[in-house]
Amino acid sequence: MISCWQQTNPKNKVEKRMAETYAEAAVSITITTLTDVLAFYIGMITSFQSVKSFCLYTGTAFIFCYIYNITFVGAVLALNGKREEGNRHWLIFTKVKDIVQPHRSYLYNMCCVARFSDKSSVGEGEHPMNKFFRKYYGPFLTKIWTKVFVVLLYGGFLATSIYGCTQVKEGIDLRNLASDDSYVIQYYDWEDEYFSEYGPRIMVTITENVLYWNLSIRNDIENCMESLENNSYVDRNLSESWLRMYANVARIGSLNIDTKAFFMAASRFFIQTVNVTTAVDERNLLHQLRDLAKDCKIPLMVYHPAFIYYDQYIVIVPNTIQNIGIATGVVLCVSLLLIPNPLCSLWVTFAIASVVVGVAGFMTYWDVNLDSISMINLVICIGFSVDFSAHISYAFVSSEKSTVNEKAVDALYLLGYPVIQGAISTILGVIVLSAAQTYIFRTFFKIMFLVILFGAVHGLVFIPVFLTFFGIYGTSSNKRVNIKTIGKNSSSFSNRQNPINVSNMVGFSPASLGL
Repeated sequence: MISCWQQTNPKNKVEKRMAETYAEAAVSITITTLTDVLAFYIGMITSFQSVKSFCLYTGTAFIFCYIYNITFVGAVLALNGKREEGNRHWLIFTKVKDIVQPHRSYLYNMCCVARFSDKSSVGEGEHPMNKFFRKYYGPFLTKIWTKVFVVLLYGGFLATSIYGCTQVKEGIDLRNLASDDSYVIQYYDWEDEYFSEYGPRIMVTITENVLYWNLSIRNDIENCMESLENNSYVDRNLSESWLRMYANVARIGSLNIDTKAFFMAASRFFIQTVNVTTAVDERNLLHQLRDLAKDCKIPLMVYHPAFIYYDQYIVIVPNTIQNIGIATGVVLCVSLLLIPNPLCSLWVTFAIASVVVGVAGFMTYWDVNLDSISMINLVICIGFSVDFSAHISYAFVSSEKSTVNEKAVDALYLLGYPVIQGAISTILGVIVLSAAQTYIFRTFFKIMFLVILFGAVHGLVFIPVFLTFFGIYGTSSNKRVNIKTIGKNSSSFSNRQNPINVSNMVGFSPASLGL
């Protein structure tokens, strides 16, 4: 909103400036908000209550931010425009001079002269970064040998990412739930050092009333215990069964326990697990013990407080794939509806899928496990990975240049610098979290860094090259104005002949890149 407001002509009426601002920014804000909100609300279909709560609150926060931007922020801009029209001071709102005082200092003119920053009548030269993309980077990227290198680079990136996805570790280390300086860390370190051979001691509970006095029932209970003890993760020598001890005592004392007088409402036994060292072991243990309990003739339940963590290992991968797949499909549908070019929408979807695979794969190399925390961040990937590829793709298909190489250079010329600005500003915003003493914040930084880095690389390197390999591309009836002319013409955007610049490509604007 502010970026588009600054591009309007300060000499125009506030109403006209507001109309131009909303025409440039409103659709862009709507697209990015819609994709982000849908991505988070789709995350609510997960089985994890913590993820549901996060996605609900974050998606709702995006809606309120959207309403705030198109109402309150717009009203503030309108009031600021009225202040500018009245030549009033930016802080104390008193009347000030509207002509620069050459005998005064720069600071005085900046603070006490109205329209000091008005450059609508002063030509702005081509920005050095735009010149770099047009004259150097674009032509370099479209050379044959550069394209071959980019294809090989992408192949290496994709192969490395896919391999990383196959090696990603599941589960959350309980140490990561505490601060780095917590005594809990030392406790778990000692537990791993001295007791890593032993896993949790599992409680086996008989969930219904059974006829313990009946010999066949007792035999069924014993058979169930033996089936559990025969599991590879269980040490049968460390089991604890009150029924066995009771039967032995009765046998020694010649007691008759086969009478109806013997009655018990509920009971439990214990089995000791061993060699449960990884999340895969924990998941297999949970699966196998529950299956054995289900196959017993006696109604049994196996339980341990740690099962609340083991349960997530069963559903974390299917839930992650489901959420990302559905969210990507929804983004494709939104793109097809709001971006009038199917090729652009397909490339946006391709970039999202590629970035998500890259982030998931490189999580392995950066010691980030796939758990409920990283799952939340992967859902965030969908929203953040849309912008870069969407802008570059649409700039390419809407370019009126005659060859695909020229189209790629034109797209980079218009949007290369804004993409870099958006990427750097976002990374700078989260880099402080890299020094946090909490795993959750460090994980957020790592995944956000990977998302922004891979998204920018796709937008500036991979997508422009891949687009040149396809002869089918969109055409636009609009005339594109050279960036050098933007700002030289004192007339408003609406007075130009069908301009297309960074901010009016079917609703996309610098504001959607965080500028």
